[in-house]
Amino acid sequence: MFENFDWRLVVAITATVLTIIGYIPYFKDVFAKRTKPHIYTWMIWAITQGTATVALLYGGGKFGSMSLVIGTVLVLFIFGLSFKYGTKNITKVDTITLIVALSAIVVWWKLNNPLLAVIMISMIDGLAYIPTIRKSYAEPYSETISFWIIMAIVSTLTIVSNAEYNLLTVTYLSVLAVANVATALVISIRRRAVQNPSTPAHS
Repeated sequence: MFENFDWRLVVAITATVLTIIGYIPYFKDVFAKRTKPHIYTWMIWAITQGTATVALLYGGGKFGSMSLVIGTVLVLFIFGLSFKYGTKNITKVDTITLIVALSAIVVWWKLNNPLLAVIMISMIDGLAYIPTIRKSYAEPYSETISFWIIMAIVSTLTIVSNAEYNLLTVTYLSVLAVANVATALVISIRRRAVQNPSTPAHS
């Protein structure tokens, strides 16, 4: 009965469920105006993640694409919410990062080499984290830390659930895992140094 059972399917389903679980508190915090997503970050991800999912399928990722498909839909929702609930803390560095990332996207779309395309999209997504990490350093309570921790776990599980391990299936997800961990660390470290603005100061 279990001879043809693929354990990667269980890992992929776990990653997909965790993706949904991770977004629930994020959505709640956005609507409560505690979390303020950076529109530049989510704009870039809205463009890139769907195509990265296609690339993962092309590279033989199979089950590994499940969480990315769900994640793409949720990213689009957060991007839409960013127009109303997003941060106003946008600097020139953020804008320059956006321009560089969008320019790279144009180049990426013209590439006929799948591997180069994946490397490009990995770099672009890495750039997309910069505005959010910078904003999180300045305003560590404007992000939901549990979301970034769970997304780091999801990225790792998605790598494990891939049917094949190669640069096409691992590069992009590895960048996501590292960037999610970095974002969570910045938020955690800065929260130890900065008081929550919603918490009254002791007299």
